[in-house]
Amino acid sequence: MIVLFTDFGSRDPYVGQLKARLVERAPGHPVLDLLHEVPDFNAHAGAHLLAALAPNFPSGSVFLAVVDPGVGTPRGAVVVQAGGRWFVGPDNGLTSVVAARQADTRVWRIVWRPEALAPTFHGRDLFAPIAADIARGEFPASKLEEVDALAVEFDAGDLARVVYIDHYGNAWTGLRSVPSDARVSAAGGVFRHGASFGDVAKGEGLWLMNSVGLLELAVNRGSAAAVYGLEVGDPVRVQRPN
Repeated sequence: MIVLFTDFGSRDPYVGQLKARLVERAPGHPVLDLLHEVPDFNAHAGAHLLAALAPNFPSGSVFLAVVDPGVGTPRGAVVVQAGGRWFVGPDNGLTSVVAARQADTRVWRIVWRPEALAPTFHGRDLFAPIAADIARGEFPASKLEEVDALAVEFDAGDLARVVYIDHYGNAWTGLRSVPSDARVSAAGGVFRHGASFGDVAKGEGLWLMNSVGLLELAVNRGSAAAVYGLEVGDPVRVQRPN
């Protein structure tokens, strides 16, 4: 399967154009929309989201990951194999966290360029054909050059910042494996721990470990983003017990 992970949003024609190219190049292969609301232009936040979300997909999945503010510039284009899955996208750090957290990672630079390559849409014209080749089981060796490492690598440790806000207003962070007796604060607020939303009263804030293993700031039947003024990039403080 091909899994789409982008900051393209759902209002514009970009996702549809991406899917059309994939259907053309890899007919019969399922194309799944994982997320098209990665914070705009934010490869750093996207890298931590991608690393948290990818393990829920089966081995062999091909992720077409495009958060690419440097599109059309000399920034690199890569294929990454990590954890039995494939990742195709820009070499701007987006795939670096998932790559660093796996022991079997291999990296290829995409050296091929199609005849028709829009400077502002490498997702459709460059990355999609490569992802389709891999999904068909036809590894495009002639279009790639194996390299030792990515050109841009983010710290693969936990990120103590908000990396995503869902439509409920829940704020996901880049923090993993936080003990339940930790004290968590952000945006001037202090959050108590709960295993799920209903562990606190309606309208009350809490922190929890969400379904993909990231610390999340939430409000029971409300918006943590609205109540606390949380935004992507806000720092989150965790005081762990001694």
